[in-house]
Amino acid sequence: MKFSLTWLKDHLDTEASVEEISAKLNAVGLEVEGIENPADKLAGFKVAKVLTAQRHPNADKLQVLSVDVGAGEPLQVVCGAPNARAGMVGVLGLAGAIVPNGGFELKKSAIRGVESNGMMCSVAELDLGDDHDGIIELPGDAPVGTDFAAYHGADPVIDVAITPNRPDCMGVYGIARDLAAAGLGTLHPIAAQAVPGSFACPLPIRTDDAEGCPAFYGRVIRGVKNGPSPKWLQDRLKSAGQRPISALVDITNYVMLAYGRPAHAYDLAKLSGAIFARRAQDGESCLALNGKEYTLTSAMTVIADDNGVHDIAGIMGGEHSGCSDETTDVLLEVAYFDPVRIGDTGRALNLTSDARQRFERGVDPAFLDMGLALLTDLIVGICGGEPSEPVFAGQPPVAPKLIKYDPAMAERLGGVAIPEAQQRATLSALGFASDAAWNVTVPSWRPDVDGAPDLVEEVVRIHGLDNIVSAPLPRLDGVARPTATAAQKLERKLRRAAAARGNNEAVTWSFLPEPEADLFADGNGGLWVLQNPISEDMKAMRPSLLPGLLAAVRRNLDRGAAGLRLFELGRRYLRGAAGASDERLTLGLVLAGEKTARGWASGKAAMFDAFDAKGEAMALLAEAGAPVDNLQVMGEAGPQFHPGQSGTLRLGPKTVLARFGMLHPALLKQFDIDVAVAAVELFLDAIPSRKAADFARPHYAPPALQAVRRDFAFLVDGALPAGDLVRAIRGCDKANVVAARLFDDFRGQGVPEGQKSLAIEVTLQPGDKSYDEAELKAIAERVTAAAAKLGAVLRG
Repeated sequence: MKFSLTWLKDHLDTEASVEEISAKLNAVGLEVEGIENPADKLAGFKVAKVLTAQRHPNADKLQVLSVDVGAGEPLQVVCGAPNARAGMVGVLGLAGAIVPNGGFELKKSAIRGVESNGMMCSVAELDLGDDHDGIIELPGDAPVGTDFAAYHGADPVIDVAITPNRPDCMGVYGIARDLAAAGLGTLHPIAAQAVPGSFACPLPIRTDDAEGCPAFYGRVIRGVKNGPSPKWLQDRLKSAGQRPISALVDITNYVMLAYGRPAHAYDLAKLSGAIFARRAQDGESCLALNGKEYTLTSAMTVIADDNGVHDIAGIMGGEHSGCSDETTDVLLEVAYFDPVRIGDTGRALNLTSDARQRFERGVDPAFLDMGLALLTDLIVGICGGEPSEPVFAGQPPVAPKLIKYDPAMAERLGGVAIPEAQQRATLSALGFASDAAWNVTVPSWRPDVDGAPDLVEEVVRIHGLDNIVSAPLPRLDGVARPTATAAQKLERKLRRAAAARGNNEAVTWSFLPEPEADLFADGNGGLWVLQNPISEDMKAMRPSLLPGLLAAVRRNLDRGAAGLRLFELGRRYLRGAAGASDERLTLGLVLAGEKTARGWASGKAAMFDAFDAKGEAMALLAEAGAPVDNLQVMGEAGPQFHPGQSGTLRLGPKTVLARFGMLHPALLKQFDIDVAVAAVELFLDAIPSRKAADFARPHYAPPALQAVRRDFAFLVDGALPAGDLVRAIRGCDKANVVAARLFDDFRGQGVPEGQKSLAIEVTLQPGDKSYDEAELKAIAERVTAAAAKLGAVLRG
């Protein structure tokens, strides 16, 4: 939220500088995001007087001015403004000044052959408004030679980040209240008085939706004259980033920004019959002030008359009933809307506004009377007119909230001892009332305060978090105990291992666009979809880490990357039984584009393939402690993968530890990726836990005798996975066979059709003596018998 220093001082009597105010705001928990001083943008611009104005010798529409800048000789300036003339006082930008609207530097230059030493400026060029038809004309008594920033009264603007739990600070007055409580000045009371009406309100006002709109206050003001708002009002709106529109609209915006009270003004001539709050009808529409038409549902509250909808309640007014320069009679609406209803409506319509931000956080329900009085007072004072009697329809939820408080909690929870008298004074300055027994009444503008710990927070933040003395946590004697859990240790280990293998870690959002998440939602029980997402593109919780990595691949490929090795370790979010939340630790990895670049030795660039993905999966599973020697390679990696170039790694037929392979071309097309991508997902939650081990590892004793290697070649069915044969041989004689690996897969001449020849190297480790021929023959028979169970025949 932005506001000027002058606007703040309308409500706070203080001599503090903008730097002191900024520091105090940060100290009380209102983060200052920035301070903008308009005077900085106006450096190099002077109040100047035109002494003479003569026609340019080489251009009909230009004049050559002689300009007095208060010191030294007059400067010659070429100007094309139609209102430039001798005797007028304006604003001259000197050489070296930066023009705010455009950002270019003024230089001494020749224009159509005549030297010009600067530029006479318009309102638009100095970013002070939209008028660019002529140069600025200042009063004749403006001090020539003065810096224009000082003459104009450029005011520092403070930008404060308001957290969702502080709706009371969505107005300048609420921020001033916090600063006054922190001792930075005195808060001015709100000066508006109730303005009596001189006639009965000419149209009925009511609420037919007591749940969505508990209270609807309003009155008519007739005989107003709409037009530009006064400069002081425009200055305050501009400091908040608002564009002044007209006096009536500007007044409603001013009250919203100053006091956090949204309101609306209708052109009475455009209303028909009664005005009332009601539920919308399904299919009903409203053309809003932003020029867009919205289709409504019965879950939404609207403001309507006898002819139809005029306002999406609490969010945005309708275009056809807004005020214009011809408006002479207005209806003021000051209402209280249910915050939940406003939030739901805004999300459903994808419509946001300053009013919605305040209503969905919770406006002060007790400020309706004062809000109506403020609006009436300002409109009558600026636009004239005669107000009617106010109409109060419904009742806002103003039941007081009472909290039992113990002042000792400030030290127990906040870590600082604060005298009771100081605590009571702090709470009082913030609007809390307390009796002798410390029964504290919460002010109506603080819906975020629910219990005694909240009161501790208020007392401590005003006391100053920087004033809390740091205290070390208690620590046991001796060596510090490890604090990382087994899962945290596993994550650290895998991150290091993946990075050591040449992969780069990526961190992506846990939220995805629904269409991308749907592509990976198979078999996961559906998606978790947020009701209040950050944006529509971040609405679904990710069921897989691959979509985020693929989006990163696309971004990097678009920027010229030839090959990518990205991994991420995080959680995927699934729907468990009966819709329960299910978070699972997962490692995702993608290999895209070139594996090795082209070169004189290797020739063309080599691309990643499914075996690269399998190698990464096996290596990282080994680092994670999975029994990789017992894993089976099976299919069914999922529809996201190429059916002939993918697989799963399993412990038994049901426990899937990983899936790997080339991603399906149709999936890559959805992500606008035009290169082949290999991918891996490790399901770390599926890795079986290791049995508890002794604290000390057993000593390592290298074998005394040399290992023996024997090669076996088998004819097997062409569809038999080689890994099944290797696994069967490895397990046939655990006392002697210590390793088995495939070193050849041959299909062709000499091998029957439909079969293949697999060559296996078997490593045997003798114990206390070397093998004799009989022992080697017996082991070979056991190897052959194990292979035969899979239909393998030893080749002759």
